[in-house]
Amino acid sequence: MNFQHDILPLKNILFRTALRIVLNREEAEDIVQDTLLKLWERRDELAQVENLESFALTMARNLAIDRKEKRENLNISFDDEKHDLPDEGQGSSDSQLVKQETRGFIANIINALPEKQRTILQLRDIEGKTYKEIATALSISESDVKVTLFRARNEMKEKILQKKSFFL
Repeated sequence: MNFQHDILPLKNILFRTALRIVLNREEAEDIVQDTLLKLWERRDELAQVENLESFALTMARNLAIDRKEKRENLNISFDDEKHDLPDEGQGSSDSQLVKQETRGFIANIINALPEKQRTILQLRDIEGKTYKEIATALSISESDVKVTLFRARNEMKEKILQKKSFFL
């Protein structure tokens, strides 16, 4: 087991997962650091772990949930995140504004979802994980993953349709 080769490449997915739960960039970075530290401390035991990525994701998810419950995290929108903003110089200022508002609207819808729905939506639609991988990482059944994802997508669809009908 090579820590740099096997574990460090997981830091980005750990960060995105933690960020979706705690909704705070600095807190998510701390969670990733704590997760990597715990994995380092348990490096001798990792050879027995069947799926290292799922193990690390579960560890990061549990740390994020614990921190969120302890701090009663403030819901900060992803709107201010630089990686979500369009690149400058692309398209007109009107189209940039529309893209920015759309991203903000979608981010707010996602942020308003319950934590479980938000996490599963992140892992499936953004990270591209399979139902089985998500079920393993979250210690739930595949059918629970499918049902939760269906509900999250339906909730998003309803909110988008509400906004659309408001402007028509």
